[in-house]
Amino acid sequence: MKRLVLVLVCLTFAGALHAQTTTDAAKADGKAFGRDKAAAAQGAATTNPDASRIPGFGGVPVEASFFADPDRMSREAASQTSTSTGYRTMRDSMDRRARFAPKDLDATIARSKVIGDNPLSYTSGMGIGGTQGRCVPLPPGSGTAGRYMATCNTGYTATQETRTCPVTLTAKPEQRQVYGYFCVRAPGADPTSVYNCNRYPAPQCKVTSSVAIGCLPFGGCFPDIYIDQVSCSPAIDGATPTSVTGENVVTTTRDKSKCTGLAADSTCQQDNETCTDSDPVTRIVDGVAVTQPCWAWSRSYTCTKFAEAQDCQTLETTPGCKLVRKDCLTDEPCRTWEWVYDCPVPDRQASTNQFICDGDVYCIDGSCETINRAANDEFKDAVVALNSMDQARREFDPGTLSLFKGERASCASKVFGILNCCKGKGFPLIPGIQLLVALGCGREEMLLHQRDAQGLCSYVGTYCASSFLGVCFTKRKVYCCFESKLSRILQEQGRQQLSKPWGKPKTEQCLGFTVDEFAQLDLSKMDFSEVYAEFTDAARLPDELQATQEIQQKIEDYYASARQ
Repeated sequence: MKRLVLVLVCLTFAGALHAQTTTDAAKADGKAFGRDKAAAAQGAATTNPDASRIPGFGGVPVEASFFADPDRMSREAASQTSTSTGYRTMRDSMDRRARFAPKDLDATIARSKVIGDNPLSYTSGMGIGGTQGRCVPLPPGSGTAGRYMATCNTGYTATQETRTCPVTLTAKPEQRQVYGYFCVRAPGADPTSVYNCNRYPAPQCKVTSSVAIGCLPFGGCFPDIYIDQVSCSPAIDGATPTSVTGENVVTTTRDKSKCTGLAADSTCQQDNETCTDSDPVTRIVDGVAVTQPCWAWSRSYTCTKFAEAQDCQTLETTPGCKLVRKDCLTDEPCRTWEWVYDCPVPDRQASTNQFICDGDVYCIDGSCETINRAANDEFKDAVVALNSMDQARREFDPGTLSLFKGERASCASKVFGILNCCKGKGFPLIPGIQLLVALGCGREEMLLHQRDAQGLCSYVGTYCASSFLGVCFTKRKVYCCFESKLSRILQEQGRQQLSKPWGKPKTEQCLGFTVDEFAQLDLSKMDFSEVYAEFTDAARLPDELQATQEIQQKIEDYYASARQ
């Protein structure tokens, strides 16, 4: 026992001695290091500055020349923009970066402010007990990605009315002298002879009888010679009449004086003329019997009355609508204009499938950890790109080697009319299609309205279907409709990239892109926000809150079993 105690005492003394020796060595080493640094610092403070003592300094740098000519830096930088790999990389990155419309940014900021004003309404602090987070619906967004082309009309309305005026027949008998003559009709007759029948032309002369010479009793036949008896008024110069008698001649004239004003009016067009007095046909005028098939007529005119009109007040005051262009619907002089506005689709009922949730906190043996989840903002772009390729495969036409061909559709409406069968996707689908068809809308027009309201049609333009004097009465709107909303967006924005606008409304055939044209499209520069929501809704993930509950329960079960 004594021997064991002695050994322990010796070990303790040796350990204390060793610890003391180590501490003294460390102190000595620290003092030596401090003396060296102090000497170096003192030397640096007392030695004059020398450029050679600066590590890595190799003389006056080249950049010092910019001091005398600051603009030289800009010139040299500009000269290297086409050859510098770094500059091209930076410019490409800037060109390809995501861009957002101001209205979308404003909508997001407004939404964030709602949460910022009362954050406790959307987050509920977490205790360390490990309970799941509380989810609160997000406030509805105030923006919408969908837009449509809305139209209205300015110019003149034209009302048409039928106006009539009378036309009467005036008969006037006259006594005149009638002169009787004989003349000869024969081939080769002397044209200067007073007996040549060509000296007695109609209408002042008329043949009252004609006798063929034939064969004479004393010999000779003349089958082509005729002797005509004619009566003329007035007398024929150089010829001696065989008789002079008197006769009554009736002269008739149509009195159109009461239609002069309508005939001279450029806004009136004559339609027809109807007999209004034909019985009796023969009448006695100044003792002379006169026979005429009609004695009076009614002449009708269609006259147009113009008045200024316009129905653009609603679009002019609608927030977000901007005037794109003004199209004349008729030839000059133009009296009817269509104004085309680019408008946002009216807000619809907000979706309630967006939530903000507390962070998921997992507590194990007193240590708590918050699980933060980062959103994948590339999912929507990947989905759109994949769907675009699949859509191109399904819509490829091997006969014409083209993609995304549309179908031409049109609808008619009265200018400034009440019934409009082609308002477009800016208006909800109207129930009671049978009623609208009965009021004048065609079934094809109602189908177009439905397809356009679903975002499948692109507005091409409008042309006038019926007009008069520069006023359009009926117009026809033309659309190109596609198999899907994605195809429509590819056509609209692809045509902008290719500088290939729609053709004239009367002739546009909604042709697709050629393979070469489609290869030139840059899908990364297209705005597909209108279809993002549809893709994300169609690709819902399992309920996240339920999944977190199951994970938390599995962790708790594991540690519960480990403690047993």
